[in-house]
Amino acid sequence: MMLGLINIAEVRMGYSFRGRLETDAEGDVAVIQMKDIDDANLLHPEGLARIHMPDLKNRHLVRAGDLLFRSRGVTNSAALVGADIGRAVLAAPMLLIRPNTELVEPAYLQWFINHPATQAALAGRAAGTAVKMIGKGVLDSLEVALPPLERQRLIVEVAQFSSREAALLEELRGRRKALIEGILLREAQETR
Repeated sequence: MMLGLINIAEVRMGYSFRGRLETDAEGDVAVIQMKDIDDANLLHPEGLARIHMPDLKNRHLVRAGDLLFRSRGVTNSAALVGADIGRAVLAAPMLLIRPNTELVEPAYLQWFINHPATQAALAGRAAGTAVKMIGKGVLDSLEVALPPLERQRLIVEVAQFSSREAALLEELRGRRKALIEGILLREAQETR
């Protein structure tokens, strides 16, 4: 079954700050910016800037299960907020996607958005010439393949195993290369 993202999740603009962020290590709110998400689409909450925002409404707070979508730049992918990160707000121009967990697993939706076919479809609908941008309307209308929840969980599990396998194979390749280089150097230095 295919459904528009608007039917299975709420998509919102990140919080628009009116000026430069005045950070304070003792601030009551963490601010998530694009730089806080790495190339593997992982959020690094330990380095978040902190600010004072006593009047921040709860509807602006990020919570576990939310997706953080990079709407501008070369990569328009999503990161999953996996654990409670305390009081945190997502900064614009990023978009917050809050899945309806009765219909879609957050990790499945992240996988689907980050899949190369979906990324290609989004790139085809990006606006701008110098800096590409995916607007809220484009995301709202994104058609999502929606199997039953149990199948979504299985897809995520297999995708995670595949990613882990790729990382292990890359580590093995690096270690094999270092071993061979060490053996060859030892052979080159050995005198007979």
